[in-house]
Amino acid sequence: MGAETALSIAAEAFDSDDARRLIAALDAGLGELYTPELRFGPNLKAEHLAEGRGTFLVVRSSGRAIGCGAIRVLDATTAEVKRMYVEPEQRRKGVGWAVLAGLEAAARELGVLRLVLETGIHQAAAISLYLRAGFSQVDCWGEYTTSPTSVCYEKKL
Repeated sequence: MGAETALSIAAEAFDSDDARRLIAALDAGLGELYTPELRFGPNLKAEHLAEGRGTFLVVRSSGRAIGCGAIRVLDATTAEVKRMYVEPEQRRKGVGWAVLAGLEAAARELGVLRLVLETGIHQAAAISLYLRAGFSQVDCWGEYTTSPTSVCYEKKL
């Protein structure tokens, strides 16, 4: 992003108005790529992030919420990256990179040693971001194991 644009990133409530707007846009975008039976729906809830179990970050450009992402702790050493989204007109400007870097920092603060994530095979830009950020493809786990459109990654911190 250009020097004239002020970017900020901070933890915010998962159920704030801006968070709801970004998540709704994320879900609408996923709805254009995948049929309902191939989507996992709202499998992240505010309680998954409470009491040190995760965080939800919002990136703002000159005060406007333009991107988001979350981590939720799965076990003593692993957290899952969830709900990564950047508004379409803000893509390819480093916003997703900023969200991911913020999530990695938050994970380290929580004592996490490994991040994992699931994304869809039709999300080439997301896959490219994760690979450039040092994630490696791994076998999917849990509900993602049987999904023909899921691809999973991990990164040791």
